[in-house]
Amino acid sequence: MSHRPERRVVVPSLAAKAGVVAVLGTVLAVLVAGVVSGPPALARERTEPRSGPSQHSGSVTASSKTPTAVGYGGAVTSVDANATRVGLAVLRRGGNAADAAVATAAALGVTEPYSSGIGGGGFFVYYNARTGRVRTIDGRETAPSAMPHDAFINPATGKPYTFTPDLVTSGVSVGVPGTLATWKRALHRWGSWRLGRALRPAARLARRGFVVDPTFRQQTLENKTRFQAFPATARLFLPGGDAPAVGSRFRNRALARTYDLIARRGTGVFYRGALARQIARNVRHPRTSPTTTLPVPKGFMRARDLRRYRVINRAPTHVGYRGYDVYGMGPASSGGSTVGEALNILERFNVPAMSDADALHHYLEASALAFADRGKYVGDPAYVHVPLTQLLSDQYAATRACLISPTTAMTKPVAAGDVNATGGCSARSAGRTTPDTENLNTTNLTVADRWGNVAEYTLTIEQTGGSGMVLPRRGFLLNNELTDFSAVYDPADPNRIDPGKRPRSSISPTIVMHGGKPFLALGSPGGSTIITTVLQLLFDRIDRGMSIEQAIAAPRASQRNTASVTAEQAFIDQWGSALSAYGHTFTPAGAPGTTAAEIGAATAIEFGPHHRMTAVAEPVRRGGGSAAVVSSTR
Repeated sequence: MSHRPERRVVVPSLAAKAGVVAVLGTVLAVLVAGVVSGPPALARERTEPRSGPSQHSGSVTASSKTPTAVGYGGAVTSVDANATRVGLAVLRRGGNAADAAVATAAALGVTEPYSSGIGGGGFFVYYNARTGRVRTIDGRETAPSAMPHDAFINPATGKPYTFTPDLVTSGVSVGVPGTLATWKRALHRWGSWRLGRALRPAARLARRGFVVDPTFRQQTLENKTRFQAFPATARLFLPGGDAPAVGSRFRNRALARTYDLIARRGTGVFYRGALARQIARNVRHPRTSPTTTLPVPKGFMRARDLRRYRVINRAPTHVGYRGYDVYGMGPASSGGSTVGEALNILERFNVPAMSDADALHHYLEASALAFADRGKYVGDPAYVHVPLTQLLSDQYAATRACLISPTTAMTKPVAAGDVNATGGCSARSAGRTTPDTENLNTTNLTVADRWGNVAEYTLTIEQTGGSGMVLPRRGFLLNNELTDFSAVYDPADPNRIDPGKRPRSSISPTIVMHGGKPFLALGSPGGSTIITTVLQLLFDRIDRGMSIEQAIAAPRASQRNTASVTAEQAFIDQWGSALSAYGHTFTPAGAPGTTAAEIGAATAIEFGPHHRMTAVAEPVRRGGGSAAVVSSTR
């Protein structure tokens, strides 16, 4: 193993979302020693985990979450302690990673209803220890069969609806949900539990309730006007006209009954029965309050759209990176292709030998180039040709990497490359910025079991609070996933609106293998910043020698082929001056037109010697996450 000199990696405090994580203001000013080694071997020294309550304690608040757990026999990590505990209980009762992932996801539908639930969709990546293969499930929402190309154009003005709140808060934004079908397929392919059994812990949690934390209350208040537009939503989330108080217990008995119904009658009741008819009816004719001033455009969904919905088994994307095999999600997600292309570009350079500033400069440039190609080439492969083989080839990466100067940032936006180019540098001309149609709220979970199976699952309803529409008496929000389509129809746009089509996603559940065995599984929410979050985590872990805890805690920057880099304030404070010398400019995350003040909210499990697992969640972002292992070493 070749070593570079030891250096100190300082991870300063992260900028917390205003009003949400003030209770954690003293958390995270971490000074850690990063022992760095060259590829493919990595430093594996780890910081001590934050102390926390027993994994068997009752309902918890954000401040009692434990973001790191080290041990054996299986691991679960998510944004929520109750959901993590549900998954851990499944593993302890003999369930495998698929069983625990579905049960954890169902629990997140209770405790993270503004980010996930059976009214949405997602992407599921799974390593099967028996076969030694990584496979994926595409559970992305689809456009109704009657959706016209001009669905997002206001007929009164001839112009696109205002994105938020008008277009988001609507029936026209709702895609055919894929989450339940994903759970059924995952259990059928890899699980040992039936869906009904996997839903029971979440149903109990919905009846018992959970303790409201500052994040939940703040998210409710931020959506108060939207939620007031729908009587069913207001009854559930605005009892007495206000958001639930911090420290109170929030119960969702309607969702518990819905889970019970599905447990008894199967997913057919959702896709072919009474629930299907109710969903379609509410999308076409949203039940609004007479006092709302929001336009709430009607949608086009019919019961037959739910009846025809299918999840898709897809081969994963795959690239080799410095001795590691990186598997991700293929189109209609752009996550695997964009992360993979950026890694291929970075591999053309000896990044581990660079200074931090040089390395970060190359990370930002590679990300911009990959995002340019994402905008030109990636969409639903059933509707557009996606040149995935070329995008992920070393030959194409070489034509993009040669555009990167070691001293000077490219002028953004950069142009997409020519995937048919046979040599030289691809696309020196100026490009255009692809409109960012994705919002920021999604959730992610990572699970591993004692047999070596690994599940990485990102699920979503898109906007915080989705469409704002709770299905009456059913207890769950409908998604606004169709707003991920481009608003204005262009036949050359791979993300144009088409009937039955899956909108392009940035969801990037990723499993990294080394020597034929799992090394790291990770994912994140965050709209299009999901891609840069996952990319930066891999870059920090593999190239910069951070531990996975350090990588998740480190401040983030997101270059998505825009004139200015969106970055957390802590990143700007630490690296802004040095990177400005290359020509990079920065906009603080949370500023108008950017992201939330925090970029991403990752979870990960790293696999060490002798079957040891290190499960990690965010120590601060989104109120902190929760990690747990079956048998702890601490």
